[in-house]
Amino acid sequence: MTMKVFLLIQLFLCPVVLSVTNIFAQNDSEFDFKRIEDNSFLIEEAYNQDPGVIQHISNFQYMNDKTWSYTFTDEWPVPGRTHQLSATIPLMNTGNTGLGDIALNYRYQAIYTNRLAFAPRLSFLLPSGNYKKGLGNGVLGYQLSLPVSFICSRKIVTHYNLGVTYTPSAKAMDNSKFDLTTVNYGGSVILLLSANFNFFCEVVGNTLFKKAAANTEKSNSLFINPGFRFALNFKSGLQIVPGLAMPIGLGSSKGKYGLFAYLSFEHPLWKL
Repeated sequence: MTMKVFLLIQLFLCPVVLSVTNIFAQNDSEFDFKRIEDNSFLIEEAYNQDPGVIQHISNFQYMNDKTWSYTFTDEWPVPGRTHQLSATIPLMNTGNTGLGDIALNYRYQAIYTNRLAFAPRLSFLLPSGNYKKGLGNGVLGYQLSLPVSFICSRKIVTHYNLGVTYTPSAKAMDNSKFDLTTVNYGGSVILLLSANFNFFCEVVGNTLFKKAAANTEKSNSLFINPGFRFALNFKSGLQIVPGLAMPIGLGSSKGKYGLFAYLSFEHPLWKL
């Protein structure tokens, strides 16, 4: 618990340490510079897609308990930055292999300045995974995410996540039912070594509440995920961003570790 609190304080209080009056210096050109954006791994960045630009994202994670997961996400501006639609399709192996619960996402760009961005997201989790094989929850789920991104300097960018997922009457493999609530939190620090190469460190955790009848079970997970990413830019407007990271369990997740691979293709589809 002490380690978790310390890491979260370090990540979440970085903007507070800076002068609050500078957060809203929207016309300060010092923070208008080329950099990799919207390409974090386990943390959600608060940047919607530019008008006419779509993004295709693949994530693959393999853990030391021989479980793995792959997700494919498509992000579309509707038609500009303010509104964004996306879909996330998961494949996984948790003892059985198959399709997981597909997420349909809407994200609203509530704040977008030179330094600060905030884009709340609402998602519907479709019961596409086979709950009898442990690949889904068997019912519709709901998720709210509150990502915030803040530029500390021309070399450091930070991102912060807080969210909740609620799945009423979720189904277990034995057909029993329970209400499932997950609170997730996390933050990251991105080190901009250049416009096209970054080191970063993410910290993500969640608390899961499983309520059946009068009993409520509670469990926690916490991971640190150091890694790197780089961008390949083409004259056509295509940007390819590969990256690697190593998720390592902390606290109740101690002893778990794995490899995380990331690949993004972003390109213009139309001009407004």
